Amino acid sequence: MENYFVHPSSIVDEGAKIGSNTKIWHFCHISSNVEIGHKCILGQNVFVAGGVKIGNGVKIQNNVSLYTGVILEDDVFLGPSVVFTNVMNPRSFIERKNEYKSTIVHKGASIGANATIVCGTTLGEYCFIGAGAVVTKNVLPFQLMAGCPAKPIGWISKNGHKLNMEKHIGICPETQEIYALKDGHLFLLENKLP
Repeated sequence: MENYFVHPSSIVDEGAKIGSNTKIWHFCHISSNVEIGHKCILGQNVFVAGGVKIGNGVKIQNNVSLYTGVILEDDVFLGPSVVFTNVMNPRSFIERKNEYKSTIVHKGASIGANATIVCGTTLGEYCFIGAGAVVTKNVLPFQLMAGCPAKPIGWISKNGHKLNMEKHIGICPETQEIYALKDGHLFLLENKLP
């Protein structure tokens, strides 16, 4: 018995694995050899190609295509019309299926509407990609990126708040968690403010 929801207008090819409590809404196509975790939400018109892996608790908004080579870890958020690529130099008259490059989006990362993620990049845990950004290089954990091409414009907390960094220390205004910047990387410390 299936313990996930698929809207009648969507197609799930034989061989796709879908976790419990996942919801797949209107006009989606899930290819065979896809793994989708538990408690995911796929909005309208989402395409998932063979070989894609989606973790638990992932939310994918409308009009997103995930091509072979894309890996989404747990709790990733994809805004509407996010674009992924999988070939660096596509030509319609040359088949380059053996040249697909992987794109890894680590746990808790968020990608804003209409952002483009060029293949071969890795997005660190809890990073935040602004709407419309074009990511051409790897992104560090907790890094806040914007622009075309995307450039770092600050740091963001696990709960999605821009951190005001003073003397290499930032405090999440929601959770009071403390973050420290060391050697160009941001780390979440174990302690919180009282």
